[in-house]
Amino acid sequence: MNIVNVDYDGLIPNNVALGRDVRVKRALEKWHPGYINWWNDMGPEGFQESLVYLRTAVSVDPKGWAKFDYVKMPDYRWGILLAPAHEGRKIPFGRHRGEDAWQEVPGEYRAMLRRLVVIQGDTEPASVEQQRFLGKTAPSLYDMRNLFQVNVEEGRHLWAMVYLLQKYFGTDGREEAEALLERRSGDADTPRMLGAFNEKTPDWLSFFMFTFFTDRDGKMQLEALAQSGFDPLSRTCRFMLTEEAHHMFVGETGVTRTIQRTCEAMKEAAVDDPYDVEKVRKLGVIDLPTIQKKANLHFSLTLDLFGNEISTNAANAFHAGLKGRFREERLKDDHSLESGVYPVLRLIDGKIQNEDAPALSALNMRLRDDYVHDCNNGIGRWNKMIAEIGIPFEIRLPHVAFHRHIGEFAGVHTDTNGNLLSDAEWEKKKSYYLPSDGDKDFIESLMQPETEPGKFAGWIAPPKVGIDNKPGDFEYVKIA
Repeated sequence: MNIVNVDYDGLIPNNVALGRDVRVKRALEKWHPGYINWWNDMGPEGFQESLVYLRTAVSVDPKGWAKFDYVKMPDYRWGILLAPAHEGRKIPFGRHRGEDAWQEVPGEYRAMLRRLVVIQGDTEPASVEQQRFLGKTAPSLYDMRNLFQVNVEEGRHLWAMVYLLQKYFGTDGREEAEALLERRSGDADTPRMLGAFNEKTPDWLSFFMFTFFTDRDGKMQLEALAQSGFDPLSRTCRFMLTEEAHHMFVGETGVTRTIQRTCEAMKEAAVDDPYDVEKVRKLGVIDLPTIQKKANLHFSLTLDLFGNEISTNAANAFHAGLKGRFREERLKDDHSLESGVYPVLRLIDGKIQNEDAPALSALNMRLRDDYVHDCNNGIGRWNKMIAEIGIPFEIRLPHVAFHRHIGEFAGVHTDTNGNLLSDAEWEKKKSYYLPSDGDKDFIESLMQPETEPGKFAGWIAPPKVGIDNKPGDFEYVKIA
């Protein structure tokens, strides 16, 4: 079978010759009804019968990999798609650098590799669960469609990880695949594995911030896993990155359009002071200081996903050749890190300062630094637009020590500049830095649905162009 094109003849679309792999085909067909039950229970609430204008992968050729058409979400053709193999690919880092990439799981790394796959797999259904009620308050059919596109592709990313578990990890893999359908975001007894994926996504600004910040972490993790010496994981993640780009587009442009509408409304009403929150809110838009607070919240929650700055697990995964660094192939070092150092921010004698640590142990810190740089690029584009409209305000990322629950700064409070605060000072000031109950209530009051084609809620600007070059009044969702 041509690896570029996707076989749609069977129950499970794929480009991995599933028809010739009877054992795995049967295992996935047995898993399929449980997945559909999960989707119907935990997918977008109230829209399972609606026709949605979605893209579906028909190829893994980046020049033309998807087609668009109306489909009911439970009928979406989720499948297993791997990027084309690179003939003669070598392991690019770690102790096995230069050896042939593995096509089967190395026995000595089986448990470590399975955990990497399971953690990545667990994030995918979690975000669908977090976002399941958002369709009911969509600011437009365009935004509703983008939400549902993100949701079905997170579902496909779950399939991607489940395929690896079913094919390469035997009984253990089948049990892990079942458990991925049993955990629930925010559930007291069976929560998702990572903290940020147990938070609520109560409104559309939260959704846009999540897809800007948290899906960007997803990009960083997938980029690192795409370097893996285990070739099926590398190829799986390389294609997932193609889809992940749209999720970050939804987040960045969603926040951009929110900010744009706020700035335009301020200009129209001759409101010059962005900190005059009540006056801005009377315009029916989200004030810029509250947008800053939401960014503070989602950035800090996402930083926790990178784990401890000094990590034996990350070191072991790199040394073993299982998980590399962001864009490993572009880095100019020995790709083994046995003797190098990397600066790590730590709390030393009551002060936050850099301390050189073994580079192998500091891999989480390095990936987080790459992430912060990537976030700043996006925020720079928001600030450019604010400046062009003529509002005196800048969105800024808070200090990496701010509002942390994992790692070096989990036990301290700081302000957004990284200055240490006592517990009493934090309690007094935290509503300046994070959304208060009043902020949340105000945002929720704006979340009134707009379902007429071409119309948008008053708090958000229309996009510059439509999806698939469709006109402004295109009916992206035909609500049942």
